[in-house]
Order: sequence, then C-alpha cells, then structure tokens
Amino acid sequence: MADYVLLYGGGSMPETEEEQAAVMRAWDGWFHQLGGALKDGGNPFTPQAKNIAPGGEVSDGPGKGMASGYSIVTADSLDEAVEKAKGCPVLEGGAHVTVYETFAVM
Repeated sequence: MADYVLLYGGGSMPETEEEQAAVMRAWDGWFHQLGGALKDGGNPFTPQAKNIAPGGEVSDGPGKGMASGYSIVTADSLDEAVEKAKGCPVLEGGAHVTVYETFAVM
C-alpha cells in the first residue's frame, strides 16, 4: 500500500446554505465510501498564496496552476487511487483532480 495525494484544482464553491449542506453530505458520503483508505480528508485552500521561485524570489499568487485543496488516500496502485478519486465531490463542482503517489524518504 502507498499513499496518494489527490490535489484539487479549479471548480466553484457552493453559493447557498442548501448547496453547502448538499456538498458536505456528498463529502461525508465519499469519505464513508473510502473507509480505511482515507488517510487524511484534507482541506480546501484559500486563494491567497505566495510563490517562491528558484533563488528565493517571492511573488504573490500561486505558481503554475492553482490548487484548491487536497486529500490523502492509501491504495495498492496509482490506478486504484485514480478509481477512488473518481468519486470525489469536487468533480461535481467543475474541479479536476490530479493524483500523485508519494514515497518515503525519511
């Protein structure tokens, strides 16, 4: 088993309290579906960011691409992690999910 970071990008935020409640139910249902494979439910990101370039120059805003949140799951393969990610509620809001396998270095 390995850990996989699901990095969310784009999409829209729910506008009404009813939409927010529906989105939270969708997340709760997806987390329940993942069961023990969910290592860290993650959090959304604010749009505020700083970018640090090689050499240490700091600029406002994200680097290449804008991430909007993350979760971490465990799976036996990248393909299995992708299958798990297909149920992610951010996809309903127009966001995309990029799946990265992590590896231990420490």
